[in-house]
Amino acid sequence: MSLKPLNFIDTNLDRFIEELKDFLRIASISARSEHTADVASCAEWVKHAAKEIGLENATIYETAGHPVVYADWMHAEGKPTLLIYGHYDVQPPEPIELWTSPPFEPEVRGDDIYARGSVDDKGQVHLHLKGIESWLRTTGSLPINVKLIIEGEEEIGSPNLEPFVREHKELLACDAVMISDTPMYDYDMPSITYGLRGLAYFELRVTGPDRDLHSGMFGGVVANPLNALCTMIAKMKDERGRIQLPGFYDDVIDVSSEERAELGRLPYSEEDFEKMINIPDTVGEEGYTDLERLWARPTLDVCGIWGGYQGEGAKTVLPSKASAKISMRLVANQDPEKVGEQFRKFVQENTPAGVTVEVVDLHGGPPALTPTDSVPVKAGLAALEEAFGTAPFLIRNGGSIPIVADFERNLDAPVVLMGFGLPDQNAHAPDEKMNLKNYHRGVKSAALFLQKFAEQE
Repeated sequence: MSLKPLNFIDTNLDRFIEELKDFLRIASISARSEHTADVASCAEWVKHAAKEIGLENATIYETAGHPVVYADWMHAEGKPTLLIYGHYDVQPPEPIELWTSPPFEPEVRGDDIYARGSVDDKGQVHLHLKGIESWLRTTGSLPINVKLIIEGEEEIGSPNLEPFVREHKELLACDAVMISDTPMYDYDMPSITYGLRGLAYFELRVTGPDRDLHSGMFGGVVANPLNALCTMIAKMKDERGRIQLPGFYDDVIDVSSEERAELGRLPYSEEDFEKMINIPDTVGEEGYTDLERLWARPTLDVCGIWGGYQGEGAKTVLPSKASAKISMRLVANQDPEKVGEQFRKFVQENTPAGVTVEVVDLHGGPPALTPTDSVPVKAGLAALEEAFGTAPFLIRNGGSIPIVADFERNLDAPVVLMGFGLPDQNAHAPDEKMNLKNYHRGVKSAALFLQKFAEQE
């Protein structure tokens, strides 16, 4: 590869970081209607940034929700086309009081930049923009054709992206999709992610009497919705950590012996993991290692639960209602809709007497397992090795990016998950951060990938 783009990245790194700060200052919280204008402003920022670096046809496409930004550069005749996907929306920052610095006032401390969206996903979107800029500013062209699609609804489940992709298949046609919205395994250990878990997320609403009741006058005869809710939740897993929904494991693809061997190469330390998040011990499904549980096995977790009196002091009351939010991470071959049916059947069969129950769909998405021997994955591995100076790993990730399966299905193109986050990045939590050393190497990796993909073809 010509040294010009790489030298350009080194020379302009400080400017890149200042521009990233501008991106991070926009409170593009897609989940909250009061930030709709901020989300729209952020879409405009991405469109302007794409035009500034030399991409063409920069356009904001309105959807039924938040807008999608598209841009391209299509002058590499006879070369493959890469579609780069990311998102500019961010999670709500609460609890605010746990942030060391304000979430939308980016601050560099040590080797990290702290702000909401710094790693998920604005920092990783931005490094691709700068990788493209390094080519266009120094050579006037790109080694391959590039299309860019950056959405504003990933943090609320991308409800309008799959319809957009279906409607614009010709516009988005490509030979591979690049996504940087995943972490590496650890510092100085670049990684390509080949597997993601899917998601099925529900709210379970339990109703008893038509009003709160005195627990002394009615307790022992009237069903308590909170007790009923806890009883149902307790039955959802057995003592071995196995999920008890009927047929839940029927479609699960188990961890292969080859994968187990590859995961065994990773320098995982249970003690270090426990220290990182300050827990006394790890738990989970019997018969599997921690990494297998994290990446390749399904889960069921209560993400929120409420009902009854929660104020100061005591109030002896039987609540009228109780609710819980329940998330299931799914693995390869599981279908979120089928799991939803299994969940409803379980609830129906296990609803205690004296209460009624409603299951509300929140959102979900399919899991993804991509081939590790595809041309773009090989290009990604080569780019990472040159940028980081060490051989990368192939890993899975426990998170969910529903659009991965949608891209594969609608565009018939392999997906490369080349992320630059880290395990301690605090995504979705206070003090979210991106390591600036990784940002720098990420820009180089993005630039190198364009060349490596051209050479692989």
